Amino acid sequence: MIVHKTALLSALTTALLASAGVQAGEPLKALGAGEGQLDIIAWPGYMERGESDKAYDWVTGFEKQTGCKVNVKSAATSDEMVSLMAKGGYDLVTASGDASLRLIAGKRVQPINLDLIPNWKNVDERLKNGAWHVVNNQHFGTPYQWGPNVLMYNTNLFKTAPTSWSVVFEEQTLADGKSNKGRVQAYDGPIYIADAALYLKATQPALGIQDPYLLTEPQYAATLELLRKQHALAHRYWHDATVQMSDFKNEGVVASGSWKYQVNTLQGEKQPIASTVPAEGATGWADTTMLHADAKHPTCAYQWMDWSLQPKVQGDVAAWFGSVPAVPAACKGGALLGDEGCSTNGFDNFDKIAFWKTPQAEGGKYVPYSRWTQDYIAIMGGR
Repeated sequence: MIVHKTALLSALTTALLASAGVQAGEPLKALGAGEGQLDIIAWPGYMERGESDKAYDWVTGFEKQTGCKVNVKSAATSDEMVSLMAKGGYDLVTASGDASLRLIAGKRVQPINLDLIPNWKNVDERLKNGAWHVVNNQHFGTPYQWGPNVLMYNTNLFKTAPTSWSVVFEEQTLADGKSNKGRVQAYDGPIYIADAALYLKATQPALGIQDPYLLTEPQYAATLELLRKQHALAHRYWHDATVQMSDFKNEGVVASGSWKYQVNTLQGEKQPIASTVPAEGATGWADTTMLHADAKHPTCAYQWMDWSLQPKVQGDVAAWFGSVPAVPAACKGGALLGDEGCSTNGFDNFDKIAFWKTPQAEGGKYVPYSRWTQDYIAIMGGR
């Protein structure tokens, strides 16, 4: 299953890069002196320095060891990351699969020299040659974390976990006798179209959806119809994790697709929150730390990529974010993650996740991402 998925994505990658005429530059040959600074674009919760919780700090130690002061710009969607990288001024980005190939095709990132990253040996074999960061046998980053997009729900209303994503896609009466209208959320990003397609893959098999990122015109039309109906139900299209957590606490929101980061944070605040992966499965993300083509602090960037692949760092990030570490050795002996953390966060479900990737037309056979972007903006606007 994993081999098949990787082969398919490799084919898509080749087609994408061929159409873009990508000519990869040469990776760095050797490291110089540290530049004293590092500028990173990261998902919320990925770069902790003990400010939220003193136990979770994998930045301070890096700064002390290397002398590289870390500056972090949080980004809430892959599209935002691509936009920030296009503007420049950053060294690294923790890009998901729906952004990484666009960054490579757009020549925004540079290939890396694995010989300069000793801790590469620690990386999960399932991730080392992921087609979302390896192109023409060149690596364009180091794996960081991965995991599913979960269904987060309020346990006061759902005494047992919802078994279907229908709770956010279809109007229905909930346990308190009231409609779910205005009490569920959807993600503010075109890649969310794949979540709807994955739901239809299971609930409307006659559509023949095989891959939620490769949709024919009829499949795509059915998916957009579902999303337009969802618009009437949605309290908000969320992209800010903090705002979503506030909505669950203060705005009566009871169910939404989310990340384990929000789940863990709310549970830490003793909120009535839990999460599940419903019967239809889930989309997910495999994030890669990628080096900007014009990085001003390449030595500090390489030092961070190496630092980030230590088992302790990987385990601590996974414990905080609710993700799966890219380093299997992090799954045992970690004080924060615990010996069951990897299993709880989905370590064994790798081949069951529909990982984010940029939709490609493949000669007009499927609807390209440019259409996804245009149409999803219209749907969020009520059109």
